[in-house]
Amino acid sequence: MDCDKCGADAVTHAAYSGAHLCGEHFRRSVEKRVRRRVREDGLLDPDATPDDPDRWVIGLSGGKDSVVLATILEETFGQDPRVELIGLTIHEGIEGYRDESLAACRELTDDLGMRHEVVSYAEEFGVEMDDVVETDPENMAACAYCGVFRRDLLETYAEELDADKLLTGHNLDDEAQTALMNVLEGDVRQIAKHFDASLGPFADRNPGSDDGADPNARAESDHFVPRAKPLRDVPEKEVALYCHLRDLPSHMAECPHAEEAYRGEIKSVLHELEESHPGTRHSIMAGYEEIAGIVADRYREDGDDDDADLGECTECGSTTSREVCRKCRLIESIEAV
Repeated sequence: MDCDKCGADAVTHAAYSGAHLCGEHFRRSVEKRVRRRVREDGLLDPDATPDDPDRWVIGLSGGKDSVVLATILEETFGQDPRVELIGLTIHEGIEGYRDESLAACRELTDDLGMRHEVVSYAEEFGVEMDDVVETDPENMAACAYCGVFRRDLLETYAEELDADKLLTGHNLDDEAQTALMNVLEGDVRQIAKHFDASLGPFADRNPGSDDGADPNARAESDHFVPRAKPLRDVPEKEVALYCHLRDLPSHMAECPHAEEAYRGEIKSVLHELEESHPGTRHSIMAGYEEIAGIVADRYREDGDDDDADLGECTECGSTTSREVCRKCRLIESIEAV
């Protein structure tokens, strides 16, 4: 196959668009989509100045997605005095797996000259995921524990670092899976929260919304650091190819405790649909984002929220609709074993 742009040997064929691209033009295509998403979402505060820059904290796991995101953003904004980039890595306490990915994070941030912060479950919560999986006091998947803990630390440290935005490396496949799960579960409120938390352009969002750190909580205005997902127009395989072609330091292994059964089923369904009907993921997200914006507006207009029931967790002070937040209740359960 020849590249549609220059006639050189193509390295990929995107069935959803019909494009054949060489390495150089494929790279440009990925970078263009990420930068367009940054622009369309209004990620850069128009009031940012060199004296008061927009501070973006990137959730940097060392996997392909976050590594590609950090690289493209650093190459785009690294010399822009209106933007400050910080990598934030969470060490869950998974022997071998997280140590290797942390090494990739450090190599990348050294190469990019990016500030890098590391926090751990052990230091913050007194637990490690390997031990949690071993005891499993709530009889639930490892990802259920880890998702609560990771979200809490990302949010807490984004606030401590005085971040204006919290960026994560969710790709097109990730977002299409979440969209389909929300629709199949009939969770209209979650669809609205998804829009306000990380999908809608910043100018169209309700500030302070979060997409699930505590399923029993809804944010007060300005409580949660606004999130963004600049990779969400790029399919997972293209992120992996970009990472490979640029020889970026990354840890490609899957977490040994990963067992999100329902998401795995949705992932398989989407893969089959995409194979038979190229462009399915893009179509799902286009329609879902429009619907999410409509229902988010409806909930805001109706005043249908849970703000009146919110208070502070008696253990850690985080916002929750219960006396003790989900994170603290899980830690108590783990410590009781």
